[in-house]
Amino acid sequence: MVVGDAFDKVFMVMEFMEMDLQEAMKRSANSPFPQSELKNMLYQILSGLHHMHDKWYLHRDLKTSNILVHESGKVALCDFGLARKYQMPLKALTQMVITLWYRPPELLFGENVYGPEVDMWSVGCIFGELLTKEAMLQGRGELDQIDKIFKLFGCPTDDSWPG
Repeated sequence: MVVGDAFDKVFMVMEFMEMDLQEAMKRSANSPFPQSELKNMLYQILSGLHHMHDKWYLHRDLKTSNILVHESGKVALCDFGLARKYQMPLKALTQMVITLWYRPPELLFGENVYGPEVDMWSVGCIFGELLTKEAMLQGRGELDQIDKIFKLFGCPTDDSWPG
């Protein structure tokens, strides 16, 4: 934290990151990420998210454009505008969070009591995108998004999704 001369301004000074993950994928569109680089990125994303969840915060908008990438290979989560503290037992929160292509089915169906699992769904979508260099579930609206999820993963049953 840096404070102005007259103590009237406060600045957050952070490490410079050259691009976001979406841009990194565009720049390397013709070739897959090396396996070691992919593992390293995934590990860092999960470590950052674990730290957030360990402090009882949900990100609620994880996507490739909200992950910064340094030329050294370091990655960092960013854009905490929708982040929210949560607690146990879980309490109702808005379901109008998370960019559509990364939104879990329970939020698409209107669930408003949720926890870290919503961030983990988004991470799964990001992992798939890292492997294919293309968003896995590119719905044009909520119903289309649900349709794409069910076509890719199958329709839930009472056994796989009770209640």
